[in-house]
Amino acid sequence: MSRNYKFQDQTKLYFVSFAVLNWIDVFVRREYKEIVVESLQYCIKHKGLEVYAWCIMSNHVHLIIGSSAEPMEGILRDMKRHTAKAILKLIEEHNQESRKDWLLWMFKRAGSRNSNTEVYQFWQHHNHPIELSTNFLLQQKLDYLHQNPVEAGFVEEPWDFLYSSARDYAGNKGLVDIILIE
Repeated sequence: MSRNYKFQDQTKLYFVSFAVLNWIDVFVRREYKEIVVESLQYCIKHKGLEVYAWCIMSNHVHLIIGSSAEPMEGILRDMKRHTAKAILKLIEEHNQESRKDWLLWMFKRAGSRNSNTEVYQFWQHHNHPIELSTNFLLQQKLDYLHQNPVEAGFVEEPWDFLYSSARDYAGNKGLVDIILIE
């Protein structure tokens, strides 16, 4: 892995993205997105995660984060492990999940090819953290993150997307307790 994709300085803010294995559109159901939201809230409250911006797309998550306590790579590792297990369990139990067999087969197949995985692999392993070392880079990533749902055609305006911090930046209360970048 490249030096550019590691958390070098824990005192800085980072833009991170992580995707579902093979970019599978899992986050088309509200229940699956809620697991990520709840996990972010837990990490904020109990692990010292500072979330400055976030967005859950159909197959990946973008965050701008920092941490006042635990190392960010550890927080993300734990969050990805927890959300993977919870989402997979929900997929298994979901009576209306029409793609259940296919989804579980895809995640199990990937898990069987990875010696670091117990049974299923849900997330791709990398997070691609990018240190936000300048105000220009910070604003660029913030705009990119909030424009993602617009570019995907989900909404016309960023603040209309429920699973994003764009609502907070527009003066409304979003689903995750964030720290506004001013």
